[in-house]
Amino acid sequence: MEGDGERGPSPAPAGGASPPLHPGLAPLAFLLGRWRGEGEGGFPTINAFKYGEELTFSHSGKPVIAYTQKTWKLPSGEPMHAESGYWRPKPDGSIEVVISQSTGIVEVQKGTYDAEKKVVNLQSQLVGNASKVKEITRAFEVVNGELSYIVQMATKLASLQPHLKATLSKL
Repeated sequence: MEGDGERGPSPAPAGGASPPLHPGLAPLAFLLGRWRGEGEGGFPTINAFKYGEELTFSHSGKPVIAYTQKTWKLPSGEPMHAESGYWRPKPDGSIEVVISQSTGIVEVQKGTYDAEKKVVNLQSQLVGNASKVKEITRAFEVVNGELSYIVQMATKLASLQPHLKATLSKL
């Protein structure tokens, strides 16, 4: 029986096809796929900067979305930041998210989603292994086929304020 620990993982579907979408993920199907674009960042303690970015939201047939993100400097292409995690939507419109950053920071986020408006709003419950960061919020929205987001951050020295924003197109 699947998940009983006595058998290995199920084989990948023939031909590289995606497994059927779990019904619990249907409200967030608008996120699934690869997105690429450009963003900009800043904060009172750092200089403003621009970056290229790619986000991927994928699934394995289970009621969870796998999330990966990578950024690079414009125009050099030099790698900047990367993170990955899992998004677990609940039938009541709430969502739980865990994100591990390449900097060693771990976020546990909770929030809400609205399938009709194609929005997800996240609020940190825990920011682990961060000596300066106290709070992170993330707001995602899909409008006219483009994914945009705003990340806000609070530190020991600065209140919650915009840190990153980007607009990405589906590949």
